Amino acid sequence: MQRPLLIITALATLFGVVGLANAEPVSALKGHDSNAPIDVSADRMEVQDRADRAVMAGNVHVKQQQLTLDTARLTIAYTNGPGGLKMQRLDAAGGVVVKSPTETARGAFGVYDLNRKLITLVGGVQLIRQQSQISGSRLVIDLTTGRAVVDGGAPGLGGSGGRVTGHFTVPQRKG
Repeated sequence: MQRPLLIITALATLFGVVGLANAEPVSALKGHDSNAPIDVSADRMEVQDRADRAVMAGNVHVKQQQLTLDTARLTIAYTNGPGGLKMQRLDAAGGVVVKSPTETARGAFGVYDLNRKLITLVGGVQLIRQQSQISGSRLVIDLTTGRAVVDGGAPGLGGSGGRVTGHFTVPQRKG
């Protein structure tokens, strides 16, 4: 593991642990059930049954338990089998916002892989918790472990200059 990525992973872990002092979970998404029912709404929906996908556009809102995803456009890849439709993957484009009770993540594009239990955001990403924030080019959230990793990307892409930046609040101490 490269040293900058190691440092950012450590900071991201610290970022998640900050809430422990307040008896909050490390991440509200840790252990999220990606098999839970998903509710989706949008201004328009087109089902492309031969391609096993549905495309939703305009004010798309997705809710799965305490996880929400808002975006301009969403493509749902699914399989059609004996048990009915099974969602495999959600591809979001245009102002993607993923929220849990304690975190908000933003990016230009996003992929929610329900089988691998991963949410990946790319393009000027931000991960915000309370008053702390991490920014970079790519964010990967592992729903099994609650671990979030932010990458800076190549220099010149996404305005991050190839670096991850962060702003962290520090608990006020007396004395």
